[in-house]
Amino acid sequence: MNLACSLALIAGALNAAAFYAVGFFAANMTGNVSALSDNLATAQWRPGLFFLAIVFTFIVGATVSSLLINAGRRRGIAGVYAYSILLEACLLALLGLADIWLLGVWRPPLLILGLAFLMGLQNATVTRISDARVRTTHVSGMATDIGIELGIAIDILRGRKPDGHAAENRARLKLHAWTIAAFLLGGVGGVLIYRTIEGYLLLICAALLFLIALGGIRTGRGTFATTATRRFRWMPPRRRP
Repeated sequence: MNLACSLALIAGALNAAAFYAVGFFAANMTGNVSALSDNLATAQWRPGLFFLAIVFTFIVGATVSSLLINAGRRRGIAGVYAYSILLEACLLALLGLADIWLLGVWRPPLLILGLAFLMGLQNATVTRISDARVRTTHVSGMATDIGIELGIAIDILRGRKPDGHAAENRARLKLHAWTIAAFLLGGVGGVLIYRTIEGYLLLICAALLFLIALGGIRTGRGTFATTATRRFRWMPPRRRP
């Protein structure tokens, strides 16, 4: 749970701070696609193109993550997932420096598109680590999962499902609730910190990601997935319908 919450905390901070700074979300693809639809319908081509660029850049980030992980697996590279997070940390540090030093009209699009790429990269990495059970850059899926698990919990209490599912149900509820809470807390803290130190927030988040990645790399013989699986002990096998 620590890994999921840590990454969600960072993603929440970056996403909320970016919205506070320039008025766009870097990781909310549902909202961005909806805004794209609205701009296309009203013939607002220039803002529509920017929303399209956000979505495309997010997808590119996820694609890069998948390619790196696939290449690392083929070569048997230990810590392949950790190196993906390390890449995110390095690129985020560069983006933070650009946000601190870059002025003018290029700053907002660079910040949003850069974060969209990094959120796509992080989300794909965590998806691969957790076998698609966890998302850390947005909460729509996790909120849906909470609703599903609450429905299952009610059926268990009513005796409509066997008690054997109770432990799994509680584990999943705990996972998604804590991850959403971490994202929320990160968002609040991200805005408050960005108001004070602006782009240095990105450097702080990059340092935190570096420490997370370093912990995976220092496991040595095992891959980062092995370490992550130990931390994701609350993730039971996926149920079949």
